[in-house]
Parts: sequence; structure tokens; C-alpha cells
Amino acid sequence: MLANSSANTSANSSDLPCPDYRATHRLHMVVYSLVLLAGLPLNALALWVFLRALRVHSVVSVYMCNLAASDLLFTLSLPVRLPYYALHHWPFPDLLCQTAGAIFQMNMYGSCIFLTLINVDRYAAVVHPLRLRHLRRPRVARLLCLGVWALILVFAVPTMLVHRPSACSYRGIRVHLCFESFGDKLWKSRLLPLVLLAEALGFLLPLVAVVYSSGRVFWTLARPDATQSRRRRKTVRLLLVNLVIFLLCFVPYNTTLAVYGLLRADLVAASPAARDQVRGVLMVMVLLAGANCVLDPLVYYFSAEGFRNTLRGLGSPLGPRTSASNGDGGTLAQLSREPTPTSRPAASSQGLIRHSNPRTPIPEDSVL
Repeated sequence: MLANSSANTSANSSDLPCPDYRATHRLHMVVYSLVLLAGLPLNALALWVFLRALRVHSVVSVYMCNLAASDLLFTLSLPVRLPYYALHHWPFPDLLCQTAGAIFQMNMYGSCIFLTLINVDRYAAVVHPLRLRHLRRPRVARLLCLGVWALILVFAVPTMLVHRPSACSYRGIRVHLCFESFGDKLWKSRLLPLVLLAEALGFLLPLVAVVYSSGRVFWTLARPDATQSRRRRKTVRLLLVNLVIFLLCFVPYNTTLAVYGLLRADLVAASPAARDQVRGVLMVMVLLAGANCVLDPLVYYFSAEGFRNTLRGLGSPLGPRTSASNGDGGTLAQLSREPTPTSRPAASSQGLIRHSNPRTPIPEDSVL
């Protein structure tokens, strides 16, 4: 397993033999290499578009910009993971192992929350356009994103503490493993409570919010007085993409992680063979969770017309200015100047719902 290992420290008599994770490591190396090759340019480009072209003036673009930053942070941590999976042992200082493990958790739960905020914003715009218009301001969106970063950074501290590399023995040589081989004692004492708390706040609550807000929006748009506008199709498409990402990337991993944690903490009786099988499933599910940083750009491309027009403009002879002046008649300029309640009655889904009272103000929604 470690034939090419450069480790030269003699193994301690108390070190257990290293488990054989070669097959899992090869799979992770292939998948994470693809995630790095695709996720790094996609999210770097997305972040550039939001910051430089769209100027992050709309509520949804604020959430999407932070989502892209979270995904980019995870992809930048992958170069220290790949040598580990190639060598089958951790060749770097312990702090890098702890940091890489914490960044993965920050990205996963941060992505869950940012996607939820996008859904909740669509819910407020479509279902309660006037009642919740005070929440649909860029300043409120930035404060919410700041709170999300503070929350996931707080949880990153205990995550770093439990991600210390574990020592094992291979042919009389002491090496270290990272991201795996947590002991039963650690699972029973600190790891399981941390996992359950993180899943409750970073996964279960966002999942409930996403399902509820999506259901209410779909129900509202299915009413007989709802128009068949292009803005409606974009809203439906955005919520469907968010649901697919949740169901494909986050639900399988978090469900399997909770089951595995209960088994490791001996709260659910199971044989060692059954625990190993659940662990094998978990190692595949973690790859799906990491793949969210490649799927998230689909949210930007298929839902934000200004983002799509900007990308098209980059390939035109006139560069990015083309997307602001051509295309759909200045869509980019409209996207970068979402009206606030001080200048318009509200930011809502004009064109999505026909109001029965013609005197009721129907605000615009320049995001989609």
C-alpha cells in the first residue's frame, strides 16, 4: 500500500496496522481530479462575472456570488487531497489535513444554506411579494450571507480539532491517515454529537425550507391566474435545479453519514461487516457531496439571464460589453440594478401572477 512512502519513522508498538483503503483512494483521486479540473475554472469564472460584470447588485446575485465563493474555496483545497489519495498516506503537516477537512464541511453546509436562501427569496418574491418585500434588499442579503459565513466558521473550529491525522503502522513504519479511520472512542465522545448538530442546522433545516418554499412557489404558479411568462419558466427551472442538487448531492451523503455515525457510536447494533459496508457507501456519497461545486454553476447559467448573456458576450468580438447592450435588450443592466422598496413598490414576481385588483401595485423582479 505504501511501497513508495517516504515516511521513515519507526512504528510505535501501540500503532494499529493501516487498513487497506487503496480502492477507495483511487476512486477519490479520479473523481476529485475531475472536480478540480471542472470546478476551479467554472467557479472562478462565475465569481468574476458576479463581482466584475453584474456588480452583485441584486438579491439573488448576492447569494449566488457567495455560493460560488464557497465552491471555489473547496476546489482550491483539492490539490492537497490528491497526493494523499495517490500515496495512501498524509505527507503534509497535520494542520493542512485539519484545514482541508474543515473546508469540506464548510462548503457542504454553506452550499445548503446559500441554496436555501435563493429558494426563500423566490418564495418571498412569488408567494408574498408585498408582505416580505423588506427582506428582499441587497443589504439584507449581504447581512444574511455574513451570518452564514460566521456560522460555518464557528463550526469549522471543532471540525478541525477532530480531523487530526491518525497514526497507523505499515511494515514497521509509522504513517498518518487523514479524513478517515476515526476511532470508536472519538465517535462516542465528540464526533457523533458534532455531526448530528451540524446536520440538523446545516442540512435538515435547509432541506425543509427548500421543500416547503419550492412547493409553495409551484402551487402558486400552478394557479389558473398565473401567466405562462418566461420569468415563470425561469423561476421553476431555478427551483428544480436546486432540488436536484439537494437530492443528488446532500441527501444521500448526510443520510448515510448519520447512519454510519449511529453504528460507530454503538447506538444501533450491527456487525463489523455491516459497518464496513455502510462505510463503503459513505465513501461514494462523499464524492457526490463534493460534486456540488460542479453542479452549482448550472444554477447561475440556467436561472440568471444576465449571467448567461455575460458569458455569451465573452465569446463575442466586442467582449463582455456586448452582453450588456445586445441580447435581450439590456438584460444585464437590469439584472445589476434590482429595484428596492424605496424606489419601487416591491421586488416581486410581476408577470407571474395576475392580480385581481388592478389598483394593487405589481412590483418588478429584475433578478430572473
